[in-house]
Amino acid sequence: MVELTKDTFAAEVLEAEGTVLVDFYGDGCVPCQALMPHVHAMEDVYGKDIKFTALNTTKARRLAIGQKILGLPVIALYKGGEKIAECVKDDATVENIEAMIKAHI
Repeated sequence: MVELTKDTFAAEVLEAEGTVLVDFYGDGCVPCQALMPHVHAMEDVYGKDIKFTALNTTKARRLAIGQKILGLPVIALYKGGEKIAECVKDDATVENIEAMIKAHI
């Protein structure tokens, strides 16, 4: 899992080859913390097809707002610099995230 910052987001996500998953999370976000181990485990299964990254929105609030991240947790897929799919808040379940990944590999 590549830990992103506001300085590395463009190079690691928007300019990256292939599909990139971004786990947008925040300090003190209990649902984010509960989901994180499951997303990390998915990297073991799908990591050869999708690049897994994470961004702490508490440290990159403007970047998150620029990506239209208005609530947490958000798990988003990017390809060619564009967001192509996302699971937001209550829809960000292990099952929905895995289905989203499978639909885009």
